[in-house]
Amino acid sequence: MTHDIREIFEQAGCEGALCVRPVVGDGEIALNADQPVVPASVFKVQIALEAETAFADGRLDPRERVTLTAAERTPGPVGSSLFADDAVLSLRDMVVLMLTISDNPATDALLRRVGVDAVNATAARLGLTGTFVTADLRTMLDTIGEDLGRADWADLQTWAAGAPAEEVARADAELPGVRAMDPSRGTRTTPRDMAALLRLIWTDRAGPAAACARVREVMGQQLTRHRIAGGFRPPVRVAAKSGSLLGIPRNEIGVVSFPDGRQYAAAVFTRSLPGSDDAAINRAIGTATARAVAALGA
Repeated sequence: MTHDIREIFEQAGCEGALCVRPVVGDGEIALNADQPVVPASVFKVQIALEAETAFADGRLDPRERVTLTAAERTPGPVGSSLFADDAVLSLRDMVVLMLTISDNPATDALLRRVGVDAVNATAARLGLTGTFVTADLRTMLDTIGEDLGRADWADLQTWAAGAPAEEVARADAELPGVRAMDPSRGTRTTPRDMAALLRLIWTDRAGPAAACARVREVMGQQLTRHRIAGGFRPPVRVAAKSGSLLGIPRNEIGVVSFPDGRQYAAAVFTRSLPGSDDAAINRAIGTATARAVAALGA
């Protein structure tokens, strides 16, 4: 089975790491499951859990309004990153934006409220020994600019817009070596840790039951449906969180639920060179997960 799954990723033009386990019970299909990987936006599940736990415990008011200012907004390809004006949102609504469309400004605003140290302390408490968050997204993006010889992310974008094509190509070639793409120097996790986190959330052992239920509910509303969910058809349901970073990591973690009550936690991480076939890698994530789930359910 491991050989078959490795071949699925190779045919798609990427390296793959995977861990699939029943939410309750034994059994596992794993490929490089303890290999440190770059989580990209998958780490937003950790932030959601921390925020929802603080809501449930009464340490944060979920209705608290926060202004996401245009001047200080974290860059990103979707959501409030694209707004021209300041936006005012409640903390709990920012959780929805973060998990459903992977909104970066909402993520950083929530991370400022709960704290990086708290997120890492929860990971340690839950036994996720290979998981560590080093910084917020804005800081991470700025390190990419720095590592490519610019002052920060904004300076890199300004430079790239007017630089000769060959210089931009050279910068793209250097992208895989920046700190943000190196799990030994940046935010990191492992497929096994993320499968374990999902199992804990789905069995109300990651935090208060209300917090776990809320994370499950909102993950079920994620807009992205072409990775893990692409390997399954209704009435099978998938609740997931995807993550990508500049065309190098493409990841997704999620729980696959069958009508008969069987549930499987899946954590799939890929890595490829910039310019790889995005659609093929997305399909491989779904196909590999479906193959692993089928083997466990046989």
